Amino acid sequence: MKNYLIGFILLSFSGFAQKPFGKINPSWAIDTLETSCGSCNFQMAKKGCYLAVKKDGQAYEVKGTNLDDHGDAHAADGFCMAIRKARVQGKIENGYFVASYFELMKSPL
Repeated sequence: MKNYLIGFILLSFSGFAQKPFGKINPSWAIDTLETSCGSCNFQMAKKGCYLAVKKDGQAYEVKGTNLDDHGDAHAADGFCMAIRKARVQGKIENGYFVASYFELMKSPL
């Protein structure tokens, strides 16, 4: 009975899975980048919590989508607690990564 209950709980939470931001542009490449909180895990200078990605070893704050769009940032696998991977499309403009598509990949937890 306990195993059924655990299975039901896990399946219930899968209904809360985060939806991707934006739509894939078939003429642009899709990158798989590290993503996390810029101040908590990428040691960026700006204070406070905000979504960031690392591209070519450089961290950029993300514009177009934010931490709260992708779950609880302070959960065990949240952006302030872990570095995750995301499939993204976008471009770097004025020091920001401007996302046109952002899909957080499943956590290994």
